Amino acid sequence: MAKRKEKVEGRVLFDTYYAKLYQERWETLKQALLVEKQPTAFSETLVKPYYLDEASILAAKMLGVQTHDAVLDMCAAPGGKTLVLASFLKDGGTLVSNDRSADRRRRLKLVIAQHLEEAMQQRITVTAHDATKWSLYEKDAYDRVLLDAPCSSERHVLSDPKALAMWTPARPKHLAVTQFAMLASALEAVKVGGYILYSTCSINPMENEEVIEKLFARRAGRVECIPTDNNCTELCSYGSIVMPDAQQGKGPLYFCLLRRLS
Repeated sequence: MAKRKEKVEGRVLFDTYYAKLYQERWETLKQALLVEKQPTAFSETLVKPYYLDEASILAAKMLGVQTHDAVLDMCAAPGGKTLVLASFLKDGGTLVSNDRSADRRRRLKLVIAQHLEEAMQQRITVTAHDATKWSLYEKDAYDRVLLDAPCSSERHVLSDPKALAMWTPARPKHLAVTQFAMLASALEAVKVGGYILYSTCSINPMENEEVIEKLFARRAGRVECIPTDNNCTELCSYGSIVMPDAQQGKGPLYFCLLRRLS
């Protein structure tokens, strides 16, 4: 009986929380989130195609990697965005792909090995650092940083009865704290004048534009937001979001491009 009550309460809490955020849009958005994703094949410079959400490809490309950049993918597993970033690098470019989880790192290494030519693999380093503490390892080291931060992933929660049963409003609050710590660390890792792309697959503003807003408040004068308007995104107070109810199932994917000023 207790488990049944927990399951009902989690579902009700989740539904009430997001209905308050999205009001009359919520039912349509929820139905779009429940539809199984149709991944897109990405194959540029790859040995074989890798299938991922088209919105993820768009976000990774928004970082604007140049041929000889030093690039950091702070939370890289399972590896799709790492492959997109690698497709822009030439002989002088390097890529550090990081994930703290040993299991996710194994998957990341396999994806890299199966999809990239040997010469490109040699320019990718897989690391196991805690992204919230990156500035303890390196500072002012990268031209571009992708931070695809761990998030609420509401699409996953809705499709997983166990995750939905356990959901509480404390989850996004806890994640937002971690996300800000990672973003603040990314700001120290990137070079002055370099770029950070912050992204999540959450629809929660607390984990998206409010994390960026917090960075501007606590690192005033050190960073600026670079516009990335696109015909398949919706503008937020900071950055943009791809929403599945408006874009034939793509996303959700929030992203914001930042440039370090000092």
